[in-house]
Amino acid sequence: MCGIVGLFLKEKQLYPELGKLLTQMLLTMSDRGPDSSGIAVYSDSDESEFSNKLTVMSANPDTEFALLKLELEKKLERKIALQQKHNHGVFHLSQEELQFVPAYIKSILPDIRTMSKGKRIEIYKEVGLPSKVTKQFGVSAMSGSHGIGHTRMATESKVTTFGAHPFSTGSDQCLVHNGSLSNHNLLRRKLSREGIEVETDNDSEVAAAYLTWQMAKGLSLEQSLQKSLTELDGFYTFLVGTKNGFGVLRDPIACKPAVMAETQQYVAFGSEYRAFAKLPEIQSARVWEPEPATVYFWEL
Repeated sequence: MCGIVGLFLKEKQLYPELGKLLTQMLLTMSDRGPDSSGIAVYSDSDESEFSNKLTVMSANPDTEFALLKLELEKKLERKIALQQKHNHGVFHLSQEELQFVPAYIKSILPDIRTMSKGKRIEIYKEVGLPSKVTKQFGVSAMSGSHGIGHTRMATESKVTTFGAHPFSTGSDQCLVHNGSLSNHNLLRRKLSREGIEVETDNDSEVAAAYLTWQMAKGLSLEQSLQKSLTELDGFYTFLVGTKNGFGVLRDPIACKPAVMAETQQYVAFGSEYRAFAKLPEIQSARVWEPEPATVYFWEL
């Protein structure tokens, strides 16, 4: 099962509506995955010095975030901006700080988990239905250019916050996945030899790490997705976010459901047609099912 939604806005006047529209889409997919839910939002870019964002999760946010903020301010010798949403927190850092702060946090509080890092991305996920999770994080009020959501039915790994989708394994990159990879353990060992460690037992994180690895070698997202068709075995639908856009790929058999809609205002993705029901101007959209083994990509 599992339900995937994605929305890429072409017009800036719609950016304040991103969270609301994405929430509506995800709520319609609730019965495809009751275990956990998550969302990745790409907000407007900010060119200030401390505009890079590190999103982390804590099981004890009220005490640990206060301690972490204090320790980071000592380490960086400046005041740190922290936005707390439920059990997630977003720290605003410089590009240089973003390179070492996640490891420093791990050395202080090993149980704190990194959800995402980058110039624009924020990932929020938790155990529970989309109605609960999106309300906890205030997703409907979020603004941005594009976003991805997932509601999960766990079949191959534990139901935990960190095991929920989306998975982020690179700066401003994330992936949600509907399906199953048959060679993910082989890929884990291969990635480990390349110095890329996967933290959960979820095969979707392996797929995310694989794409991050390929892009680190200089391939574009489109090229990385194309290459995955020969190296990833199984049945899957991927929806992948990047700093400036998102891509879609179905395996050569394409047994997992997927539909898309496009207007002059946006591109939308959903596991079912009903995900589009409340989108603006949907009656005039071009609606279609993405072809098997075909990479689709949109960019700002």
